[in-house]
Amino acid sequence: MRNVVVSGGSRGLGLGIVQKLSAAGFRVIAIARSESEPLGRAMRGAKGGPGSIHFVPFDLAATDNIPRLVRDLRKTFGPIYGLVNNAALGLDGTLAIMHNSQIERLVRVNTLAPIVLTKYVVRSMLSEKRGRIVNVASIIGFTGYSGLSVYGATKASMIGFTRSLAREVGRLGVNVNAVAPGFLDTDMTQSLADDQRKQVARHSALRRLPEIDDVANAGEVLLGDNAKSITGTVLTVDAGSTA
Repeated sequence: MRNVVVSGGSRGLGLGIVQKLSAAGFRVIAIARSESEPLGRAMRGAKGGPGSIHFVPFDLAATDNIPRLVRDLRKTFGPIYGLVNNAALGLDGTLAIMHNSQIERLVRVNTLAPIVLTKYVVRSMLSEKRGRIVNVASIIGFTGYSGLSVYGATKASMIGFTRSLAREVGRLGVNVNAVAPGFLDTDMTQSLADDQRKQVARHSALRRLPEIDDVANAGEVLLGDNAKSITGTVLTVDAGSTA
């Protein structure tokens, strides 16, 4: 059974990805600071199914502890086939008045942590000469959005990271891609007023917002056997907002 690690897998988009991959037959290891009630239900529901779900508590802001985390994962579960870098903070705020500590926290969790986590996970993939990495970016990384300049910067960095890393590790059998969701109805977008969400939907080609399941489907495709020749790309799932 192929092991896939999903960061931020306890709620929202991360949980949707965890459930989708479990149903597809992967053994999924969800990483988050704490286990949520929905994740607990998903773990119980996955028993007897084609895949399984496991939870490992970890705060990705503690980047110095990531090497030990990856060693423990390999010792417990064996080789890691896939990594989904989903964990991210969605703090909004005007840059001119945003506290430096908030900026540092966003960059640490959204950019530094996934890069360091990937560094140690990809080592085992290279030794196995196979693996899949999917970075969850955002359309904000290339369109911009007022009040999300720092968040947008962190997501843009993940797109550049994806494309460059794909070239570094591709010759050794590791595929690296990104998924760029549009605005989803998750905890991270609750700061948007209803009229703002409706405006985004009106401006999309499909006249609606994408759902969590749509993004999870994209992640499943990129981790599956049919994506063996896809690497270094950004798959946009935004119902046509950027069309």
